[in-house]
Amino acid sequence: MEQKTFLVTGASKGIGLELSLSLASSGINVILLARDTPALEQSRDMVQLTLASVSSIVCDLADNQSIDTAIVELKNNFQKIDGIVHNAGMISPIMPMSKAPSDAWAENIQVNLIGVQRLTKGIYSLMQASEHCRVTTISSGASLRPLESWSSYCVAKAGQDMWARCLAEEGMKDGITAISIAPGIVNTDMQKEIRSADSEDFPSLSSFVGYYENGDLTDAKDVAKKLLPLITKHTNEQSGQRFDVREL
Repeated sequence: MEQKTFLVTGASKGIGLELSLSLASSGINVILLARDTPALEQSRDMVQLTLASVSSIVCDLADNQSIDTAIVELKNNFQKIDGIVHNAGMISPIMPMSKAPSDAWAENIQVNLIGVQRLTKGIYSLMQASEHCRVTTISSGASLRPLESWSSYCVAKAGQDMWARCLAEEGMKDGITAISIAPGIVNTDMQKEIRSADSEDFPSLSSFVGYYENGDLTDAKDVAKKLLPLITKHTNEQSGQRFDVREL
């Protein structure tokens, strides 16, 4: 059986890195996509220890030119892509809508939603070349309910959920399925950023500090193991659905 190739965004740390390790351990070729930081090279080296085929591509989803450069690199080096995990994301600005800088608010939408569309559209032909390309977006509880001071993140994640449903509908004829999965509250750098927010801008700060101090955060490695079966094997019937890791 021909080996599968999956692209993981935000793959240099947290859930993205753990998913990349889990995919590679399952014998899947992995393309790690992330911003140009030392962590990307270090993560590639870690994943390479699984003996799977591993590549890394620099891409900043906040920068359309960077996305377009990554698309060219993907098309030049791969004949098909059998799966995408849209994991990259950002939480800031954490402040009321009335105070959030317009550029920062727009950047959140760009990274969490517009960049996802631009990247996927750019490599759609590689997805079509697969027998069954499975796309997964990493969702959030914030996609279902408004959280004070998270307006851009809530809007972007809600849009991302609908984006996955639209891709599921339109991709059906091309052998493409799409789902979204909420991973719960995971111990990642995003949680650190949330805990460092200004309490005046973020009324729920004490709750998130409490999650950490009480040991309520889940481990990214454990989350990756739970998500792996859905990411790699979700069916045509499951396409278009939203899942929650706590229900798996």
